[in-house]
Amino acid sequence: MLEELEKEQEQQDEGLDYDTIVEKQTDRLAELLDRRDMKELQRRMEELNEFDVAEFLSEIDDNRMPMVFRLLSKETAADVFANFDPPEQERIINAITDSELAGIIDELYVDDAVDIVGELPANVVKRVMRAATPQTRNLINQYLRYPENSAGSIMTAEFVDLKKYMSVKESIARIRRIGEDRETIYVCFVISADRKLEGIVTVKDLLLADDDTIIEDLMDRNVIFASTTEDQESVSEKFADYDLMALPVVDNEGRLVGIVTVDDVMDVMEQEATEDIEKLAGMLPSDKPYSRTSIIEIWKNRIPWLMFLMLSATFTSMILTSFEDMLAVQAGLVAFIPMLMGTGGNSGAQASTAVIRALSLGDIEPKDALSVMWRELRVAFLCGLALAMVNFVKMLVLDGMILHNDAVTVQVAATVSSSILFIVLFAKSVGALLPILAEKIGVDPAVMANPLISTVTDAVSLLIYIYVAKLILHI
Repeated sequence: MLEELEKEQEQQDEGLDYDTIVEKQTDRLAELLDRRDMKELQRRMEELNEFDVAEFLSEIDDNRMPMVFRLLSKETAADVFANFDPPEQERIINAITDSELAGIIDELYVDDAVDIVGELPANVVKRVMRAATPQTRNLINQYLRYPENSAGSIMTAEFVDLKKYMSVKESIARIRRIGEDRETIYVCFVISADRKLEGIVTVKDLLLADDDTIIEDLMDRNVIFASTTEDQESVSEKFADYDLMALPVVDNEGRLVGIVTVDDVMDVMEQEATEDIEKLAGMLPSDKPYSRTSIIEIWKNRIPWLMFLMLSATFTSMILTSFEDMLAVQAGLVAFIPMLMGTGGNSGAQASTAVIRALSLGDIEPKDALSVMWRELRVAFLCGLALAMVNFVKMLVLDGMILHNDAVTVQVAATVSSSILFIVLFAKSVGALLPILAEKIGVDPAVMANPLISTVTDAVSLLIYIYVAKLILHI
């Protein structure tokens, strides 16, 4: 009867996309939990992907979640635990015994254990470290000594190592013996007696070679690697450039101490992208998700730039005050100031975003500053000319003829339109130059992004507008 029901459910799932199938499967798990059919619930959870099980458990109320988690086998429980967010991990740790916690920590990959220690409260970390075996504890402490956001801090020690004198048959036998506890077996690393990295060989190479072939004849000696202190962003760039599945990490003496896998790099790329977006928006980067960040922390991250931008607007006020008498003669000019400042800010933001992206991808370097400036100046001229022409027609037709704004004359339209051209030229030049200067002096280019560029262009745009008005309108 059960088999017939499962077959019917599988037929119903045919033709659905994966997300819909997972949603239906988690609904079935919820039904089994409500019916308290724990045996069937356990069986169904063991069949699902660990990430999906973690998502299901995260949605259960606090009282039942630890009970359902205990239904999982030790191996599955560790994988599910690694996929939890810190609040769920803390909840589980507080609900299970020391022996159960020791079993989970023992099954975790070292890099996952290090992440847990780095994100949980101190009192919970103490319990985790007490539950870990001495060997795991030593590894965790060793990883924590590496600089934050370095290759050493994100690597794992679970990899397959081979010797160059081994045969293919011996190598495959070793992979079968130790592979279950390794994070990846698809790429194997050839090391010397003193653990210095000598080459790499893939499982594909092993499977297609004769059993008697020596690893030295198969391995690739041109190995791409990272040092333990190398920045994690540089590591992620190597993965993208060379299409890697795993990257060996060596110490100062060239000894293999760990590897970085592609799943770790995906986390790094997400983290780096989040930081850049926050900096582009004028916020201090946060290492916590938005939903788990307190109101005070969000306030602390946002207020410095807001305070700076507010105070920097004083320069714009000073410029307006200085030319107050001149603007009073042509009061109609004041109405176009917001549009001009907005156009300048948007133009600068476009250029800075493109340049920051190119710098982060390694597409350009500080030495390319002149070629970048020449490119942006040509783009700025075309954009500024197009905007100026459209604005000139718009002011004469819409503002002058349709809305009957007597202040809009041909001279005023020419003043505003000419100002647009010069403002766009300036804004795009500054937007391209500031990130390159930041990279040159060792500052994150994202810091020189939209908020700072907008502040500079606002003040200069106003000056450009006023002096163009003086030139054309003779005021």
